[in-house]
Amino acid sequence: MKLIIQIPCYNEEETLEIALNDLPKRIEGIDEIEYLIINDGSRDNTVEVARKWGVHHVVSFKKNKGLARGFMAGLDACLRNGADIIVNTDADNQYCGQDIEKLVRPILDGKADIVIGARPIDQTEHFSPLKKKLQHFGSWVVRKASRTDIPDAPSGFRAYSREAAMRLNVTNEYTYTLETIVQAGREKIPMMSVPIRTNAELRPSRLFNSMFGYVKKSVLTIVRAFMMYKPLQFFSMIGTILFLIGTAVGVRFLILFIAGDGVGHIQSLILASMLIVLGVMTFIVGLQADIIAANRKILEDIQYHVRKLDYDREAGKDER
Repeated sequence: MKLIIQIPCYNEEETLEIALNDLPKRIEGIDEIEYLIINDGSRDNTVEVARKWGVHHVVSFKKNKGLARGFMAGLDACLRNGADIIVNTDADNQYCGQDIEKLVRPILDGKADIVIGARPIDQTEHFSPLKKKLQHFGSWVVRKASRTDIPDAPSGFRAYSREAAMRLNVTNEYTYTLETIVQAGREKIPMMSVPIRTNAELRPSRLFNSMFGYVKKSVLTIVRAFMMYKPLQFFSMIGTILFLIGTAVGVRFLILFIAGDGVGHIQSLILASMLIVLGVMTFIVGLQADIIAANRKILEDIQYHVRKLDYDREAGKDER
């Protein structure tokens, strides 16, 4: 059983060694542990620090491509190097490295394919009261969209089985954390959460420049993921709202018309007609999107089998 711990890095020379030193060297049930960093266009000595420490694998981008692309590139490299379990953690040592054993244990025991570490958000001192509330609200929205019970959706401290990693796709360029939960929930990939500890903050987060920017990007990511995996439900909700409002306006016009006061309310009739037509059209768009989503599932299944053949072949070469 091989575990590879991957760390996305962008100009992390000051904190990377601290994070690496905190990682476990031995876990019961794991035969070998390797370490991989994703150098996302760093302009400092991040790679040199990693190689000097003894990191086994380095994936490098010449230009910064963002957390989502870095995460997927790391998964690809881990799978090609024969990982049975992949753990993702941060280079700023936000998460307690010893808790990696908590993440991998449910996978080793066959209880889950994805395990997400739940941070003690309310007890985290460097989180402002506003950020704590937004974290809870965002996680609640993700739970509703994904039909899961994950309490800390933005947490990047995660473990994936080989099977789960081969099924994941991330299409947005912002972050993988929210979309992968929605995808896993909708695809019914076994997923659970475990409580983990966090360390003191070494540097401010680089994922967002402002709280407004974080909220905006997170909302867009959740909505986009929901549209992708449940398009008929998404567009039906919008179409139903438009149709009902249009019907209500139309009924109001009919009441006024029967009462003999309809002449001055022709605008209401026009508005009602437009809203009803828009509602029907939105529902039709939902049907078309649902057909596209069905085709996407077929393509994802094909992609999974291609990946499995490709990665298993690569892993076999490494073993020889």
